[in-house]
Amino acid sequence: MTGDEKRVVVETAPGGAVLIRVRGSLDGWSGSTELADALTGAADGGGSRTVVDLSGVEFADSAWLHALLDGRRQHGAAGIPLVLAGPMTATVHRLLEVTGTLGAFQVADTVDSAFTW
Repeated sequence: MTGDEKRVVVETAPGGAVLIRVRGSLDGWSGSTELADALTGAADGGGSRTVVDLSGVEFADSAWLHALLDGRRQHGAAGIPLVLAGPMTATVHRLLEVTGTLGAFQVADTVDSAFTW
């Protein structure tokens, strides 16, 4: 990933959904704030669902996880499904497993399958 590339990109997806593509390393110093902002915008935007593409995340820490959990809460309050899509790296999957938060999210194997639920 070059310095010019965005770590978090928000796209409009078919059916009024929002796709948030996340790339690179996300931690308290980079990317987590952008993810939190994107999730808040998606929850406030009233879309049909939000899909977070995690296939490009190489590293994540507790700040990233906090952003996801806050996003989950916001989406739940707004009545909008939030789906995490992979394939996830072993590092990201392990973080969700170890913290006991994997079961708190709807998880799809791929971005395409996340839109078919």
